[in-house]
Amino acid sequence: MTQMTQTPQVTTTPEATIADARERIDALDDRIIGLIQERMAVSAVVQQTRIASGGRRVHLSREMEILARYRDALGKPGTGLAMTLLELCRGRV
Repeated sequence: MTQMTQTPQVTTTPEATIADARERIDALDDRIIGLIQERMAVSAVVQQTRIASGGRRVHLSREMEILARYRDALGKPGTGLAMTLLELCRGRV
């Protein structure tokens, strides 16, 4: 006769599950904010270099590529998110 070992069941309350998930969301938000700040700094370098070499501050075809990438990945709300990112990174046009 073989003995079956039972693994203890871990049960959590809905409140604990929500609290854990919110901690994860907060950590993700911190990472996202850091990445946006990094993107803003890189974008500033691109803009400064483009202007210094006689180009325009904004490259509209590049922005269209970015909008399409976000829309394709996230659907219609992705376009709004991309617009917000572009405004943060280059300012209002």
